[in-house]
Amino acid sequence: MKIISKIITNVLTALYQPFWFAVILSVLFMFVYKAYPSIKQAAKDWISWFKSDSSFRCIFFLVFYTVMILFRTLLNRNMWTNPVSNVIGVWGLYNAKGELTTECIENLALFIPFTVLLLYVSKERILKRMTIGAMLWNSTKIVFLFSFAIEMLQLFLRLGTWQLSDLFYNTLGGAIGGLIYYAGYKVKHR
Repeated sequence: MKIISKIITNVLTALYQPFWFAVILSVLFMFVYKAYPSIKQAAKDWISWFKSDSSFRCIFFLVFYTVMILFRTLLNRNMWTNPVSNVIGVWGLYNAKGELTTECIENLALFIPFTVLLLYVSKERILKRMTIGAMLWNSTKIVFLFSFAIEMLQLFLRLGTWQLSDLFYNTLGGAIGGLIYYAGYKVKHR
């Protein structure tokens, strides 16, 4: 009976883990299929847009990076039995066992490019005025909400642990990304 239970668990886990990725990919495929009955024509148009339209390229890179974040934080995770087992998280370079960990640096670095790309793509919609205070507030707020949504999905779907340190370092990465975008904006418009 234990072997049958293990087999059923493994099969259900194997089906569950890629489920949402498969749903998203299927929706995108069907959208392209409906708009372009010829995949060859869809590919030609896409390549043409990518070559000629800089905003199309920026949006592509933002979507690509967002999917990479979601794949790292949600879609490619094993199920946890207790997603609130370490709510405080890791706040330094060493975990509670004294082992070296780079989790805080990874969480910080993960959202810097995301924020720069997001602000570049949607600067008119997000930023009403280009001051350092508005930039910090908007970038921090957006990344906090996005990171909070990821943490809540990890909690409800049991795909990782809900951690305050992840939320803090992701948000800090968003603030740094906002500062980098602001500095680039000021240099470009000088």
